[in-house]
Amino acid sequence: MGRALLPREEVRTVGATAETADWVSRFADEVIEEAERRAPGKPVVCASGLSPSGPIHLGNLREVMTPHLVADEIRRRGIACEHIISWDDFDRFRKVPAGVAGIDESWAEHIGKPLTSVPAPRGSSYPNWAEHFKAAMIGALADLGVEYRGISQTEMYTSGAYREQILHAMKHRGDIDAVLDQYRTKKKPAAKKSQKPVDEAELAAAEGSGAADEDDGTTAGGEYFPYKPYCGVCERDLTTVTAYDDESTELHYTCVCGHEETVRLAEFDRGKLVWKVDWPMRWAYEGVVFEPSGVDHSSPGSSFQVGGQIVGIFDGKQPIGPMYAFVGISGMAKMSSSRGGVPTAADALQIMEPALLRWLYARRKPNQSFKIAFDQQIQRTYDEWDKLAAKVADGSALPGDVAAYTRASSTAAGELPATPRPLSYGTLASISDITTGHDDQTLRILNEIYTANPLGSLDEARPRLDKAETWIRTQADADDRTVVRETPDTELLESLTPEQRESLRLLLDGLDEHWSLEGLTSLVYGVPKVQAGLPADAHGKDVPPEVKKGQRAFFALLYELLVGKDTGPRLPTLLLAVGADRVRKLLGA
Repeated sequence: MGRALLPREEVRTVGATAETADWVSRFADEVIEEAERRAPGKPVVCASGLSPSGPIHLGNLREVMTPHLVADEIRRRGIACEHIISWDDFDRFRKVPAGVAGIDESWAEHIGKPLTSVPAPRGSSYPNWAEHFKAAMIGALADLGVEYRGISQTEMYTSGAYREQILHAMKHRGDIDAVLDQYRTKKKPAAKKSQKPVDEAELAAAEGSGAADEDDGTTAGGEYFPYKPYCGVCERDLTTVTAYDDESTELHYTCVCGHEETVRLAEFDRGKLVWKVDWPMRWAYEGVVFEPSGVDHSSPGSSFQVGGQIVGIFDGKQPIGPMYAFVGISGMAKMSSSRGGVPTAADALQIMEPALLRWLYARRKPNQSFKIAFDQQIQRTYDEWDKLAAKVADGSALPGDVAAYTRASSTAAGELPATPRPLSYGTLASISDITTGHDDQTLRILNEIYTANPLGSLDEARPRLDKAETWIRTQADADDRTVVRETPDTELLESLTPEQRESLRLLLDGLDEHWSLEGLTSLVYGVPKVQAGLPADAHGKDVPPEVKKGQRAFFALLYELLVGKDTGPRLPTLLLAVGADRVRKLLGA
């Protein structure tokens, strides 16, 4: 019996052939084959897990994008596939994160409670801590075109959905303990003197990964228990199971707050399995075939490896689980949800179009680390994306690049929204910097740049224009911002040498004739050449080094007179933005 087909008339496969195979299609092949062996005819299940313990950062997004891309490829082939995201909102609140607005050290009293029992930051419209931090990610995933089924672990545990699995784990606690004990007794290998320093970003990401560092259960009176109750008085998990009876399911626990009680586990829903048991239990419960994990979960003796042995106790199988590498931010050494100012997917989408952000994850294999630019490098990232789009359009792109582009710009459900006129991000940022978002000025400058194909309205350049404006406003360094002078620098103008005065005269005399992006480019580069007795269009070896040095000095003079600094946006763009009349005024005409 074959795999269930999706009810669609047309399905576009991105990478199902050897010629176009990329990492996504190769995993899709493997997952489909494995799913067919396990449960013929049933939808394929790919999974992610996110802990809303704080801002869900761009490293966590890889936990979602890797299975999303694989699930999407499977859907493109017409095979039913479900991507589930488990919100680990029943995890314990581990510590008060730094840099989160609306909280203070008083939140420390909630350490040990489920994330859904911790108050949201002050001023939040959400009912608890977990919902507050889930909200931004949910919105970002919608913008990114990620189709998934969300599962709240609070709802699953407190509803009794896992009751049979919990009782089963307690019944087989000796078997679980035996698996875990294999790793408890192993000593960690000693670090070699020549070993490279541990990457700080990796340490931070491991720290913020949620439940990876939780204990593997309680041992009391020589007996192991894989279940952790939340206290009925203080609500924290600072509890110890001291006794359990398999027949009656009576469980006795004590808490550091002084409370102790006996409950019937067959009816009790205020607790959870410890992480190294909880994760493989869910693999079996949901029938997960594909779920990646970070380096912190994939090392020897870690939860993924141990889970591969424990999952059999629940009559399940370990999913195909590639390790994914960490994601960094250019200009930021660490990325951890326990630290303030960590960029999230929602932050990235303020300055990047969804397709661009998807592309950054699609073009790299999961085990390859990469950085996302929030600094000036974002302009280069956009240039790379635009060049790829042009190559895809003219048929010159390599198959793997075409696959990555297609996965970024569309899903099995259709194309993602895109900017109708994807103008240069760097140009848009420079104009936004100068005009400070003034629409009329922005449209005037753009139409003076793109004279051959003017814009009817700025809507043609949106949302990319809005992203560039936001980048200038929120990410560009204050020292790099461009502020055009209100009045001429009379002191500098009066100190000019005869040669400098002549260069300004040549520029001003040519403004009207050259008033376009291409014309002004020729003009500003041509002035020093003409002064040196060369043709304005001389280039290459025809331009001696001293003339090139003169060009740099001429540019620095123009920047000083126009914006009070020796650098700035590209001069032709700056001149168009300032306007001919104001340029004449500031240059002393």
